[in-house]
Amino acid sequence: MNTVGIVLIVLLVLVVIVLLWGVATYNAFVRLRNLVQEAWRQIDVELHRRHDLIPNLVEAVKGYAAHERGVFDEVTQARAAASGAGVGPAAQAEQENVLSAALGRLFAVAENYPVLRASENFQQLQTELSTTEDRIAAGRRFYNANVRSLNTKVESFPANVIANMFGFVRAEYFEVNDPEVRAAPQVRF
Repeated sequence: MNTVGIVLIVLLVLVVIVLLWGVATYNAFVRLRNLVQEAWRQIDVELHRRHDLIPNLVEAVKGYAAHERGVFDEVTQARAAASGAGVGPAAQAEQENVLSAALGRLFAVAENYPVLRASENFQQLQTELSTTEDRIAAGRRFYNANVRSLNTKVESFPANVIANMFGFVRAEYFEVNDPEVRAAPQVRF
C-alpha cells in the first residue's frame, strides 16, 4: 500500500470519528432538551394542581370572613394570571410569586378565625396545598438541574459548535424571587 492510500484511510477514519462524535453530541442535546421539557411539564402539573386547590381554599375562608373581599379578589386575580398558558419559566415564576404572596395574605386572614382553622375541610386543603408546594419545590430542583446540564453543554467547546449549527439554546431557570423565601429565618428565644 502506498503513502497516498494510507493518508486516504487515515482521513476517512478521522472523518468517520468526527461524524460519529457529531451524531452523539446532537443526540445528547436532544436528550437534554427533552429532559428539560419533561421536567417543566411535571412542574406544570403541580402548578395546575395548586391552581385547582385555590378556589376551594378561598371558598372555605369566604364562609368565615366574608368582609375580606379585597383579599379574595387579589387571590382570584393572581390565580387567573398564574394559570394562564404560554409563558416561560421566568414569567411563570414571577406570576407564582405574586400568587404566593396573595395566598400568604389569605392565610393571614384565616389566622384571625380559630373556628376556620379548626375546620377539617380547611385543614385538609391547607395540607394538600403544602404537599403541592413541596412537590413544586422538588420539581423546580429537578428542572433546574436539567437546565444546568443543557446550558453547560450548549456553552462548552466543542459541543457548542453542534449547538450553534442545530439551534440548541440555553434554557431558562425556574427561580423563586420571593423575598420571604430568600430571607434568613429569625430565631427568638
